[in-house]
This record gives sequence, C-alpha cells and structure tokens, in this order.
Amino acid sequence: MSKYIINLIKQGEHQTLDFKHSITDSKKIARAIAAFANTDGGTLLIGVKDNGAIVGVDSEEEYYMIEAAAQMYCKPEIPFSITKWTINGKAVLEVVVKPSKKKPHKTPDKNGDFKAFVRFRDENVVATHIQLKIWKAEKHRQSLRLTLSEKEKALLDHFKINPKITVGQFSRIAFISRIDAENTLVDLTILGLIRHVTTQDEEYFQLKKEI
Repeated sequence: MSKYIINLIKQGEHQTLDFKHSITDSKKIARAIAAFANTDGGTLLIGVKDNGAIVGVDSEEEYYMIEAAAQMYCKPEIPFSITKWTINGKAVLEVVVKPSKKKPHKTPDKNGDFKAFVRFRDENVVATHIQLKIWKAEKHRQSLRLTLSEKEKALLDHFKINPKITVGQFSRIAFISRIDAENTLVDLTILGLIRHVTTQDEEYFQLKKEI
C-alpha cells in the first residue's frame, strides 16, 4: 500500500496536494486546511519535504496539532480524515480535507487576523472581497436568468480575443460602474459560465464554457 503514497509524492505539490516537512505551528497548518476546504478539497502529506523526500514525523504529536488546527483555529471548524502510513520505517500522515459547503472558513493570518484562504495551484492565497461576495451570493442563491444585454455582449466579445478579464477591464469596455461590473461577474460565476481566479499577484475571470 505504500506505493499509493509514493505515487502521490511523485505528482509533486499542486492544487489539491501539499507537502509538509513537519508541523511546528497549528495556526500555520490551519491556513492550508482552510484553503483546501474553501476551494476543491485536498490532501496534506505530513512528513514529506517540498522536494518529495520522506523524513517522517512523530505521528501522535502531529495528529493533535492537526486536530487543533482544524477545530480551534478554523472558523467554522473543518472535518478531516487522517491515515498513518509507514514507509521505510518512517511515519507519513495523510490528511484529507473535502471541499466544504460551509465556506468561507477563516483562520489566523501571520498577524493573527482571521481571514479566508483559497488554494491556487500550490499556494494558499487570501480570498478577495469578490470571492467573499461569490460565497455569500451562493448561500443566498435565487433563480438567476441570463439576459444578453449590452454589457454581457461586450464581455463575450472580449473573450473572443482575450482569455481573461479583470473587474476594471469589464467596467471600462462595458461602460458600467465597478460595482455593476463586480455584480455581473459574480452572477455569471454562480451560473457556472465563468470562473473566478485569485493568485498572489492578480485576480481575474475566465470563460468556463460556451454560452
């Protein structure tokens, strides 16, 4: 069964997989758990270096720190499953977090302020106010109808030649206010027509499927 973990490690860190050498701070690991829960879910391998080298951990101590991270430092708390694997005499913990229906989950940032994090590729990124608007709109979702007004047509024309668009760009090309641009993009995201992307450096929307 250790081949399962070996094959996971070979994938390298990505959107739904993160390696941790060890856990020295429950608050720090809470950010990774919250980011997975707020995005697509994911797996944490504890006892594995960033380069994939297996170093092993003290499984009992690490378990209690993970439990503290998920229950004490994530609001609301986040359920998880954990499996201990022994590979060449070294313990590796596999922590699985499912995507949550109770997002946003918030956890302390480096300054101790509770913020929501999302996962982008192999990074945990602070959720923007637009992402918070999307989550809020999803919770209070009502029937939405797509009406191809001039602003939606301007958006489609943009996507014909550009792979992504920012709120500011949409506001300018559609001649609408920034708040109107935000609300329109949020609605289209909830409808599943576009996707919202947040990285460490930028925030934008991409066409998800044909309209």
